[in-house]
Amino acid sequence: MNLELTDEQVALRDTVRRYLSKNAGVSDHVRTMLDDPRGTTDAVWRGLVDLGTTSLLIPADRGGDGMSMFEAGLVCEELGAALHPGPWVSSAVVAPRALTRFGADGERARELSAGIADGSVIATVAVPRDGTSFVADRREGGVTVRGEIDQVPDAAAADVLLVVGRGAELYAIPLSLPEVRLDEVFGIDKSRKTFRVAFDDAPAHLVAVADDMTNAGATEALLDDMMVAWAADALGAARQVLQMTVEYAEVRRQFGAPIGSFQAVAHLCVDMHETVQLARSGIIYALWAADFADRTERHLAALRVKAFAGRLATVGDLAIQVFGGIGFTWEHDAHLYLKRLLGFSRFLGSPGDYLEQVGHQLARSTG
Repeated sequence: MNLELTDEQVALRDTVRRYLSKNAGVSDHVRTMLDDPRGTTDAVWRGLVDLGTTSLLIPADRGGDGMSMFEAGLVCEELGAALHPGPWVSSAVVAPRALTRFGADGERARELSAGIADGSVIATVAVPRDGTSFVADRREGGVTVRGEIDQVPDAAAADVLLVVGRGAELYAIPLSLPEVRLDEVFGIDKSRKTFRVAFDDAPAHLVAVADDMTNAGATEALLDDMMVAWAADALGAARQVLQMTVEYAEVRRQFGAPIGSFQAVAHLCVDMHETVQLARSGIIYALWAADFADRTERHLAALRVKAFAGRLATVGDLAIQVFGGIGFTWEHDAHLYLKRLLGFSRFLGSPGDYLEQVGHQLARSTG
């Protein structure tokens, strides 16, 4: 695994960073989208498409670039640094990985892939949890779905929802159907758009049935991909709020000196820096493992990243301490970054649950 970025990877990262800074900044875009259920505008979405970011993980024979999770992670980090509220991760990362993990290779899957690549289709993915009422009825005339799925990201912006079935199936459901209802679910992070989706015998397409993996294996791999992608996003948010905090500590003066010269403040900044760098190394490894490691190594890498999420959220908490009272105000961006990091900390369960799983994995590996 080479940790040095290639010239092409540096160009991708810098191009996305410049675009977001110019066209989708926190003040002029993110804040205006906080109460918008779509989380994006047509212009901003088209800009990301024109940069080629939506085609990164689509195979070359389907109109994409055939790149790896590492390149996608570079874009995720920049989106997190900009607090981007749109559906990019759902459509450009999770949806292509769902099609790949479940071996989708039919005409419908190819149409979806091509649409995702050129930006004409926005897709999102749901993995129903235990106890979810979602049911798919497969009959000769086709497939219909009923029930509800909670915590579906970016459903208002998406055209298509990919749902993992109870077996080894992957279903595609158009979200514009009258038999589909969306109810927004509000959490601590308003830059993340989450919904409860209800189906009343809605028609669906069966796009894949995993045949060389158990459903648990395909679903596990997809969940690992989701965790690592959102971790890269959180890394960007932590990196950016760290930079904001250090810059503030250099110019904010008390008792005739910059507060960054005070040992207590300097220690907080060092702790934040250490946490960001430790997270970076783990996330880079997990991005590499998503494509190139075996199942055990890949899964353990993803578990470790999520187990560390609680530590990563402390970066936002420490930033608020350095900023003081101003960090809590609506006008300052620090609280938005803290909420983004707290949102990742709770994504797919608490860090403590994953830390326990890491412990079990390590115990088994030592016999």
